Amino acid sequence: MVDPITVVRRQLDAYNAHDLDAFVATYSPGVRVDRPDGTTLEGTDALRAAYAEQFAAARCHAEVENRLTEGRWVVDQEVAHGLADEPIRLLVAYRVTDDRIDMVRFLT
Repeated sequence: MVDPITVVRRQLDAYNAHDLDAFVATYSPGVRVDRPDGTTLEGTDALRAAYAEQFAAARCHAEVENRLTEGRWVVDQEVAHGLADEPIRLLVAYRVTDDRIDMVRFLT
Protein backbone atom coordinates (compact mmCIF):
# COMPACT_ATOMS: atom_id res chain seq x y z
CA MET A 1 0.00 0.00 0.00
CA VAL A 2 1.29 3.44 -0.97
CA ASP A 3 1.12 6.28 1.53
CA PRO A 4 -1.65 8.81 0.64
CA ILE A 5 0.88 11.66 0.66
CA THR A 6 2.94 9.85 -1.99
CA VAL A 7 -0.12 9.41 -4.21
CA VAL A 8 -1.07 13.10 -3.92
CA ARG A 9 2.55 14.14 -4.55
CA ARG A 10 2.60 12.04 -7.75
CA GLN A 11 -0.62 13.71 -8.85
CA LEU A 12 0.86 17.19 -8.27
CA ASP A 13 4.11 16.28 -10.04
CA ALA A 14 2.15 15.07 -13.08
CA TYR A 15 0.00 18.23 -12.99
CA ASN A 16 3.06 20.47 -12.96
CA ALA A 17 4.69 18.42 -15.75
CA HIS A 18 1.48 18.70 -17.84
CA ASP A 19 1.51 14.90 -18.18
CA LEU A 20 -2.17 14.10 -18.60
CA ASP A 21 -1.73 10.32 -18.67
CA ALA A 22 0.33 10.26 -15.47
CA PHE A 23 -2.09 12.71 -13.83
CA VAL A 24 -5.17 10.63 -14.66
CA ALA A 25 -3.37 7.43 -13.57
CA THR A 26 -3.27 8.72 -9.97
CA TYR A 27 -7.10 8.69 -9.83
CA SER A 28 -9.48 5.76 -9.41
CA PRO A 29 -11.81 5.08 -12.37
CA GLY A 30 -14.84 6.24 -10.36
CA VAL A 31 -13.27 9.41 -8.94
CA ARG A 32 -15.57 12.23 -7.87
CA VAL A 33 -14.27 15.81 -8.03
CA ASP A 34 -16.32 18.55 -6.37
CA ARG A 35 -15.07 21.66 -8.15
CA PRO A 36 -14.89 25.25 -6.83
CA ASP A 37 -17.64 26.38 -9.20
CA GLY A 38 -20.11 23.90 -7.69
CA THR A 39 -19.95 21.42 -10.56
CA THR A 40 -18.90 17.81 -10.17
CA LEU A 41 -16.73 15.59 -12.34
CA GLU A 42 -17.28 11.85 -12.14
CA GLY A 43 -14.85 9.32 -13.57
CA THR A 44 -11.46 9.52 -15.19
CA ASP A 45 -12.91 10.20 -18.67
CA ALA A 46 -14.54 13.39 -17.36
CA LEU A 47 -11.34 14.30 -15.50
CA ARG A 48 -9.25 13.81 -18.64
CA ALA A 49 -11.63 15.95 -20.72
CA ALA A 50 -11.67 18.73 -18.11
CA TYR A 51 -7.87 19.01 -17.92
CA ALA A 52 -6.84 18.22 -21.52
CA GLU A 53 -6.88 21.79 -22.82
CA GLN A 54 -4.97 23.37 -19.96
CA PHE A 55 -2.36 20.59 -20.01
CA ALA A 56 -1.95 20.95 -23.79
CA ALA A 57 -1.39 24.69 -23.32
CA ALA A 58 1.14 23.95 -20.53
CA ARG A 59 -0.14 26.94 -18.62
CA CYS A 60 -0.84 25.41 -15.22
CA HIS A 61 1.42 25.05 -12.20
CA ALA A 62 0.59 24.58 -8.52
CA GLU A 63 2.61 24.91 -5.34
CA VAL A 64 1.76 23.41 -1.97
CA GLU A 65 2.17 25.89 0.87
CA ASN A 66 0.88 23.63 3.65
CA ARG A 67 -0.25 20.03 3.91
CA LEU A 68 -2.27 18.15 6.52
CA THR A 69 -3.01 14.45 6.54
CA GLU A 70 -5.26 12.18 8.54
CA GLY A 71 -5.83 8.58 7.56
CA ARG A 72 -6.83 8.46 3.88
CA TRP A 73 -7.21 12.26 3.58
CA VAL A 74 -4.59 14.76 2.44
CA VAL A 75 -5.52 18.46 2.55
CA ASP A 76 -3.31 20.88 0.67
CA GLN A 77 -3.20 24.65 0.81
CA GLU A 78 -2.20 25.38 -2.77
CA VAL A 79 -1.38 28.34 -4.97
CA ALA A 80 -2.34 27.74 -8.62
CA HIS A 81 -0.63 29.71 -11.38
CA GLY A 82 -1.57 30.11 -15.02
CA LEU A 83 -5.34 29.70 -14.68
CA ALA A 84 -6.09 33.41 -14.24
CA ASP A 85 -4.18 36.67 -14.40
CA GLU A 86 -3.30 36.37 -10.71
CA PRO A 87 -2.44 33.26 -8.68
CA ILE A 88 -5.41 31.47 -7.12
CA ARG A 89 -5.27 30.26 -3.52
CA LEU A 90 -7.07 26.97 -2.86
CA LEU A 91 -7.71 24.39 -0.19
CA VAL A 92 -7.99 20.95 -1.76
CA ALA A 93 -8.89 17.73 0.05
CA TYR A 94 -7.90 14.43 -1.54
CA ARG A 95 -9.11 11.03 -0.33
CA VAL A 96 -6.91 8.08 -1.29
CA THR A 97 -8.29 4.55 -1.47
CA ASP A 98 -6.38 1.55 -2.83
CA ASP A 99 -3.41 3.72 -3.86
CA ARG A 100 -5.49 6.11 -5.99
CA ILE A 101 -7.36 9.33 -5.40
CA ASP A 102 -11.08 8.54 -5.33
CA MET A 103 -12.45 11.87 -4.10
CA VAL A 104 -11.39 15.50 -4.41
CA ARG A 105 -13.07 18.46 -2.75
CA PHE A 106 -12.08 22.04 -3.41
CA LEU A 107 -12.76 23.85 -0.13
CA THR A 108 -12.68 27.43 -1.37
